Parts: sequence; C-alpha cells; structure tokens
Amino acid sequence: MKTLPNSFVTEASQQCAVLTNSVCAHLFPRANQILLSSGLETVVPHPQEPQNLDDSSPTSQFSLVYWPHQCEVIRDRIEHIDWIPTIPEPLYTPTGLEMMPMYQTPDKGTVIYLGEEANKNSCFMYSRVRGLCPLKQILHQKGDNTLIFEARFESGNLQKVIKVNEFEYQLTLRTDLYTSRHTQWYYFQVSNMQAGMPYRFTIVNFTNRNSLYKRGLRPLLYSEADAKEHKVGWRRTGSEIKYYKNNAGQDGRQYFSLTWTFQFPHDLDTCYFAHCYPYTYSNLQEYLVAVSKDAVKSTFCKIHILCHSLAGNIVYVLTITNPLKSDKGTERKAVILTARVHPGETNSSWIMKGFLDYILGDSGTAQLLRDNFVFKVVPMLNPDGVIVGNHRCSLTGQDLNRKYRSYGKKCYPSIWYTRNMIKRVMGERDIFLYCDIHGHNRKQNVFMYGCERKQQAKGPYMHPRVFPLLLSKSCPDKFSFTDCRFRVRKNKEGTGRVVMWKMGINNSYTLEASMCGSKLGCRQSTHFNMKDLESIGQHFCDALLNYCLHNKEVRKVPPQAFSLASVHLTIIESNLKNKQTNKQTNKKKNQKNQKKTENTTPHHITPTHKPIISGTRACPEEPCLHVS
Repeated sequence: MKTLPNSFVTEASQQCAVLTNSVCAHLFPRANQILLSSGLETVVPHPQEPQNLDDSSPTSQFSLVYWPHQCEVIRDRIEHIDWIPTIPEPLYTPTGLEMMPMYQTPDKGTVIYLGEEANKNSCFMYSRVRGLCPLKQILHQKGDNTLIFEARFESGNLQKVIKVNEFEYQLTLRTDLYTSRHTQWYYFQVSNMQAGMPYRFTIVNFTNRNSLYKRGLRPLLYSEADAKEHKVGWRRTGSEIKYYKNNAGQDGRQYFSLTWTFQFPHDLDTCYFAHCYPYTYSNLQEYLVAVSKDAVKSTFCKIHILCHSLAGNIVYVLTITNPLKSDKGTERKAVILTARVHPGETNSSWIMKGFLDYILGDSGTAQLLRDNFVFKVVPMLNPDGVIVGNHRCSLTGQDLNRKYRSYGKKCYPSIWYTRNMIKRVMGERDIFLYCDIHGHNRKQNVFMYGCERKQQAKGPYMHPRVFPLLLSKSCPDKFSFTDCRFRVRKNKEGTGRVVMWKMGINNSYTLEASMCGSKLGCRQSTHFNMKDLESIGQHFCDALLNYCLHNKEVRKVPPQAFSLASVHLTIIESNLKNKQTNKQTNKKKNQKNQKKTENTTPHHITPTHKPIISGTRACPEEPCLHVS
C-alpha cells in the first residue's frame, strides 16, 4: 500500500478526496488521493495538470473508466438511442402451454461464449483504465449461423453460452465480482442472426424464488438496425415466457430458469438484451458534462467530487440551489437524494435523471424549490459495480446499503463520504428530507419505505407518511401508498434510510420502483418505460413543494399553489385522523371481545390460540417483502 500526502478541498464545508486527471477535471478542485498499488501498475495514476475538455475530442472526455485489472473490455463504445413507445407495452399473459427446458450440461451442447475468469481472484487487487483488450469471437467456418454473443462492455453481464441446437441457447449469468451470489442483472449483445426464425434463450442460474417474470415482466430488446432505420430503441420482447425451478441445483443451492422465445427483426443485425433499461457510468458522465457546459444551469448546479471508488472511479456530488440574494441562505433547508447503490437497479438512475431534468429546469416550481432548498445529490453511489455489471455489490463483494454504520472509509468510500457529508450539512442547516432511490425485483408499482416509531408524537406536517401520500396523489397510476411500509426491521438497521433517520432526519425514505410496471388505474398490467421512470422524479419535486407549502417551508408562493396544497393537506389530515380513530375503535373492540371470550370460556379449558377479532389483523403491520 503506497500513500501520497493527503490534501482535501472544501465543498460546502465537506472534505472531498479529489483526483485531477479525470473527466471534467477542470471543473473540480485539485487534491491527491490514496493509491493502491501492485508491483506492476497502480489503481489510478498520479495527479497531473487538469484536462481542458474544450480542447479534447468527445470520446476522450469519457475514456477514464477504471476496471479491475483482470477484466477484459472490448473497445467498441456501446450507445443506444432514447425512444418511448407510442402506447404502454402490456405485460405477458401466460397461456399455460409454456415449455420448461431442462438444464443442459456442457457436454450435451457446444460452449460458444465463455467470459473471462473474473472471479478467479478472491478479492479486488488493483484496476486499470479500460481493462484488458480481448480478442473478438471468431467463427470457425464461413457461413456458420451460430449466434455471436458479447458482454465485455460497460455494465454488461453474461458468463457462458451453450448452443443446444440451431435456434436454442442456454445462458449463464456472471455472479457479482468476488462473490458466488447475486444473479439478476443481464445485458449482452447478439449478432449473426437470421430474421424471422424462432429462437429460444434460457437463463439457468437465477437464485430468487420469486420473480416479476412470473407476473408478466418481459425482457428488453434493442436492434441497431431499427434504431438506425426507424429511430426505434429498447422495446419489450418475448413469448412463451416461463420462470421456474430447474434441475441445476448443487451444494444445497436451488437455481431458477427464465426462458423465452422470440424472433430477430433483421438478418445479420446487432441486437442487445437487458433486464432493465441500461444506464451506465459513462451515461452519467456525459449528462454531467452537458450540465457543466450549460451557461444557465452551471450557475445553480455545482458538480464536485465526493470521493473516489475502490477502483479509482469518481463519485460525484451535486449541489443545487439558486444563488443567494441576501445573507439568509442558512434558512434554506437541505434535501438529500442518492441513487444506484445497487448497480443492477438501473431504473433508479432514470428516476434520478427525471428529478435532475426537472430541478435544473426553468419551470416556476423548479425555481421556487431552488430558492428555498439546498439539494445535495449523489447520482451514482456504486460506480464500480455499475461498470462491471454487478447486480448488488461493490468490488468488496458487499452490499453497500448495509454499510452505513460502518467506519470502513477505505473499503466503502462512497458510503463513508456520503454519511460524512450529511453530518456536515446537518451542522449547517436542517435537513428536510433524505431519499435513496432503488429498483424492486419482486413487487409492482412505485412505493416508499419510511421510518416510524410506534408512538409517533409529531404533528401531521412532520409525520413520515405525509410525503408518500402526497406522491401517491401526484401520480396515482404509478405510485401506491398502500404498498408503502414504515416499519424499522432489525436486519435493515445498516441501510441508508434507517441510519439517516437515527441521525435525526425524520423524513428518511427509500423510494422503490418496480422493474416491471404498475397495477394501478389506466397503467394496470403495463410495463414502465423510460419516460414513466423519469416522471417519478418529476412528481417527486411536485410532492416536495406541496408538502412544504403548508409546512411554511416555502416563501413567495403563488396563491394558486396554496389551493392545491390545501386539498392535499385536507386528505392527509383526514387519513391520519381516520387511522387514529380506527386504532382506538379496534383497541376498544379488541378489549371488549377479549373480555367476552374470557367470560364464556370454561374454566377447565385453556385456550391454545388468541381469539381472532373480526375486522382486525393479528399483526398490525404487514411485513415488508423486501427493503433495499
């Protein structure tokens, strides 16, 4: 371990480790960083003079992406166009005739793709820019119609492919690096296809028993030919979709398969399949460069480096607020947003993009929010995991959303610096709300997890159920208040929302968006698309403003804004009042029925079960199925 002299920069009084020879380096203050070194090469190069992006080509602006040293990375830059289907895409409806192909051992087929042995090392050692350059797959015979697979690009995930027959292929996903677990995210390229033929893909090493593929989720397909000729991007595909337990279990572990059939739209096209809409680290960098070069947005959005990841990739933090017109800036409360702690939950980045598009816009609501709040935004907490195509972990092989109580600064830098930044902000101003954005792989709709004590003494304005309820009123066809949970479970005490809540942030949430779609209103039984996900970020801003109006957090508000908030506040107060009344009524009924049961039970009989009270649940809180 080699250490350079430490220097730090102050950004809103927060110490941030900075490396200067990085993308957008001229935008950020300079400092040195601890280097992890191997005998042959270092994780990150020594600091040098900052690049001037205006004098460099667009490609070079996004070239510094650090990979674990053993990862092979193709040099082609993968790009996709944004496209929204004209009508919502329906979920798949099972016919009952779907096949369940058996797991095929390699000796019963031909292995045509085998990813690098990324997990041959037990832990992360060091990184290099762009990784190793691999050789492309070469066909052995001219005219061979075997599909060509590739996933050695940013966020790609595919470990092995076996050709079962001419049109059937068995796929194995790569586990998160330096683990033997977490197979959910997939993203890979296919070429050398024949149009109109009935292909079948079967992914054989999922580990979750429950899956949204059982509820109609369909894989995503992207065709480069359609993108070029028809401006059509990612779209849902697949028939005969089935998710089932297979016969590949070993060492007591059960595996599940996802199988589907489809047809390629063009001969000899280049296509991609993905679990959800990809959003890479390079996508984020490109977005931030555009913001930094915008003469207007750059006046109220300051982009700084929070820290560097284990591999040396930048973790960005944005400070968004309108310039002060007086010395009353400390009256502005803070709102903290983070996303992408789990790399495979790409929908969280699309929600974050929607939020940033809105809050950086010129609408009256955006300007009003910037006038009254200081937004601290960490758009990608786990860039290393995003780059290598992990589903859940960082390069430590650990779930970062269980490490907010950890003081492992070197192992979990983004978590340590985020928590430290929030502590700094709390010393300067009140924090009105904290929200960590996630994707959910087992439930439909959008919903929130919050934190609530059994005896919530706060008034309705500070009640943790208020903001989720407002968000549900803002987008009733996507956000479900009834799916929200506010119970603090013991096994979630290391998560961001619980740690921030215990630090004193009353409105501390996890926002969850389904990888699938909605069960609500006119969007029932349809998939979420990119526009839907971005709209959640926009509705988040609307709900925040409505929440603040009657909480007297916002000044200089147009009269019409108050009328809208008044309606929402009335609904909230009514809901909270009804909830309290129902609890009191149920309590009295429970006591009365229990007393009646005791009087009618013979003395020589001991009841073996508690009496079931009609109209009440034995457990007042439903268990949350999953909290990221």
